[in-house]
Amino acid sequence: MTSSVFRFDAGLEVRRLGFGAMHLPTEPGPAREASLRVARRAVELGVTLIDTAYLYGGGANEELLAEALHPYPDRLLVTTKVGVERSGPSGEWRLDGRPAVQRTQVEQSLRRLRLERLELLQLHRIDPETPLADQLGTLRELRAEGKVGRIGLSEVTVAELDQARRIVDVASVQNRYNVLDREHEPVLEACERAGIAFLPWRPISAGASGAKAEVAAVAAEAGGTSTQVALAWLLSRSPVILPIPGTARVDHLEENLAAQGLHLSQAHRARLDRLHEPA
Repeated sequence: MTSSVFRFDAGLEVRRLGFGAMHLPTEPGPAREASLRVARRAVELGVTLIDTAYLYGGGANEELLAEALHPYPDRLLVTTKVGVERSGPSGEWRLDGRPAVQRTQVEQSLRRLRLERLELLQLHRIDPETPLADQLGTLRELRAEGKVGRIGLSEVTVAELDQARRIVDVASVQNRYNVLDREHEPVLEACERAGIAFLPWRPISAGASGAKAEVAAVAAEAGGTSTQVALAWLLSRSPVILPIPGTARVDHLEENLAAQGLHLSQAHRARLDRLHEPA
């Protein structure tokens, strides 16, 4: 039977089906109030892993989660990401992994999230203009200072993951991955071999009409929705996969989280596996 939890180490265990906060509106008004309700409902339903980032509104998403959930319940992991920054008169985002920028962003995230320590901090992207040893070395120093507990990466190749692991212990990888998009299958396999958490972003994909029809057929047979089938397939695919579907609606949140109780037979999984095979 597939485990519903993932243990990073002896000090941190989470339920595998989490919540991605990126889509929560943060501007004042009814939309923000709805966002607060969604975040709180996620925790009520047992979510113990919530993903955010500085990129999501320049920290506004972090502030929203703190408003909704602080003081945080026991065993709730709010993970965030650094490594991108606004630049120029138009305020465009760009990769920026310079040590001083990373330190500032970590301090700001701690303040916005009202935390003394980020239990899991991920590098949003590797900055090709800054040596990787400098980027990860800074995060390693912050971990030694007690401001970061564990370090993760996002959108990396197998080679980049290998290089990073020679510099620092890597606790997680966040790459795009779903039942219809498995470009990063080799990265998932590398994570599985090493026991590294794999957080697929965009865990649900609409896909082409034929693929959508097959997912819908499996859903009808399994007694769920296509969205639930996509998430249940991820949970069955590997014990290191921690899906983080996002939504700004409570009904969609409840549908997503119900996927953990959806059973896919071996035949169902085989049909879904074949959706990615070359024609």
